Amino acid sequence: MDEALATTRRSLHGIAELVLAGPQHRTSGTIRLRVTPGGFGGAVSDLRVEGAELVTPTGRVPLRGSCRELAEAAGVEVGPPQGVYGDTSGVDPDEPLALDPAAVSLVEMWFGLGDAALRAFAPDVEPVLWPEHFDLAIALDQVNYGVSPGDGGQPGPYAYVGPWDQRTGEFWNAPFGAVRTADEIPDAPTMSAFFAEGRRLAAG
Repeated sequence: MDEALATTRRSLHGIAELVLAGPQHRTSGTIRLRVTPGGFGGAVSDLRVEGAELVTPTGRVPLRGSCRELAEAAGVEVGPPQGVYGDTSGVDPDEPLALDPAAVSLVEMWFGLGDAALRAFAPDVEPVLWPEHFDLAIALDQVNYGVSPGDGGQPGPYAYVGPWDQRTGEFWNAPFGAVRTADEIPDAPTMSAFFAEGRRLAAG
């Protein structure tokens, strides 16, 4: 599953950046994405991913082909946001998408779990799905809280607490703070409790 997850995550990251965030930024000035039922979409646009489809104002398009083809089907200009951040998905607009159905479901489930946990933990803060790193996060009192579907350092989905200033202690098990894998977090209440413990320790 690790290889299928990695290739699927890359393709979904490319869609988030090139088909959702880039076009939205060019028309509305924001790169922010959000978790939506069964997937993720623009914060202020009508485009979203649900399951293995791109949902547009005029219909649904299967997630296959390339980001350019998806963008054309949605009636938007493919490409990342310009002049906003340096890190990118690395996905070329014409790169063939590689999506494993089980991995798509895992990524979308993890974002949904993270969104529920973050909203329970901090009801007054809107979680943002950031297209540059493809993670869902909030910031409170100079500490980042969020979830990622995996990356180069951690191959599987994980939740994290990232203080802007380094902390030490048993809780802090990652170079940037604390990480708990999907195996350690079976549900949203457990994830919320992890965030709450991180906040308590970061404040101390």
